[in-house]
Amino acid sequence: MNALLSTVAVRRGNEAELVRQDELPPLQHFIDGTFAEAADGARTPIVNPADGRLICDVPEGTPADVDVAVAAARRAQGAWSQTTPAERSALLLSIADKLEEHEDVLARLESLNTGKPLSTSNDDVAGSVDTFRFMAGAGRALTSLAAGDYAAGHTSVILREPAGVVGVITPWNYPLLMAAWKIAPILAAGNSVVLKPSEQTPLTTLKFAEIIADVLPAGVFNVVTGLGPSVGERLATHPDIDLVALTGSVNSGKAVASAAGDTVKRVHLELGGKAPVVVFADADLSAVAESLRAAAFYNSGQECGAACRVLVHESVAEQLTELLVEQVSSFVIGEPTAGEDIEIGPLVSEAHFRRVAGYLERAQKEGITAAIGGAPLDGPGFFIAPTILTNVPAGAEASQNEIFGPVVTIETFSDEDEVVSRSNETPYGLAASVWTRDAARSIDVPRKLDFGTVWVNSHLVLANEVPWGGFKGSGYGRDLSIYALEDFSRTKHVMINHAR
Repeated sequence: MNALLSTVAVRRGNEAELVRQDELPPLQHFIDGTFAEAADGARTPIVNPADGRLICDVPEGTPADVDVAVAAARRAQGAWSQTTPAERSALLLSIADKLEEHEDVLARLESLNTGKPLSTSNDDVAGSVDTFRFMAGAGRALTSLAAGDYAAGHTSVILREPAGVVGVITPWNYPLLMAAWKIAPILAAGNSVVLKPSEQTPLTTLKFAEIIADVLPAGVFNVVTGLGPSVGERLATHPDIDLVALTGSVNSGKAVASAAGDTVKRVHLELGGKAPVVVFADADLSAVAESLRAAAFYNSGQECGAACRVLVHESVAEQLTELLVEQVSSFVIGEPTAGEDIEIGPLVSEAHFRRVAGYLERAQKEGITAAIGGAPLDGPGFFIAPTILTNVPAGAEASQNEIFGPVVTIETFSDEDEVVSRSNETPYGLAASVWTRDAARSIDVPRKLDFGTVWVNSHLVLANEVPWGGFKGSGYGRDLSIYALEDFSRTKHVMINHAR
């Protein structure tokens, strides 16, 4: 164990005070505007990752539950698709207001279910509110090719229509925010929804359903809790679902895309990442270290765009490593109720905790050293010490695979062509960043990186106005921005012969 690890302690609070029993949402499916019992009595336990204790349990849904929800969504779709953009906008603004009104309980539920610090959960709720407000306006401002005569004697009109009934599968790392990223543009475009939250973190999604139950027409928004191989697969294969959208792992994306192929339905995938942070010798190293303190370790590194793979020029690698260790050594680690200054919480589940710990154990056996951290922390809950792995060779498992925890790897490079090639060598293509004071390089290098978002002299800065999504193994389709609205709608060409 690294000597620096021995000084790290998890600050404990009183999780019993985080959420009262009467603040939990109804622990049922939400179908056709009301909470409903499942087709059978199987339940999934929901565990508090800060202490490993049981919070509650929710229905372990079945394909039959999905069928009921899809039927409700299909019934609602006809009338909902005919509403005007202005009408849908007003309802999305009402949803945003409802979320804002209940922001405190939503944040506390999110922290209870995921273990994340309250400051992070508060950011998630605020981001969800802004997502609905942005999409409320963007849905009224879509543009298309102008109507005109593109063939002699024929006038062409381009219509933009809803895709139809959309199945949504959301992840456990940002349960509420990722649901908002999908729900808001899907509704704004005039679609109905059947959503499966992660079986590990369904509580804020169910609370969202409870909060907005009286806002939308019955059947427009539905939630079925359950497991991927049953509920998720049925969403992907259901003949009455027109499009399925998933935020999740690469393996989950492959399974959904494969299952959706039988019905030739459209698929929208936002999958994993392994973001390279390319640091040239002329970069402001202090700014890099300060930025990575947040961009690499936010939400305990359980972030698909996290700045987790540093490639630094060999001439400044030692200096940057020292600055990063200084930044990481000041983290306050603890349970959500242990204070407003808590920055790092537990990983979401015991299974994921063991997965991340396995990466660290294998890295150690490969001779990779930890400049700080490098192991789980003592006590209850699923805590891993914030870790910086150094002397990482090219092609190492830790630098190629998405660890999805509070772990940063540091590699060195000697020239620009080398670092571009090595940045692109992973199967992922979600996000990257470039750090340099050279103006020409700051424009040229991002063009050579095969990633959907490339930041220059920053990392993990997002806005609703700009798209988010990846290339290669990170999937296809775009969240946020007007591009999401395009993804969740379809174009129809109407050509009118007016020759006389």
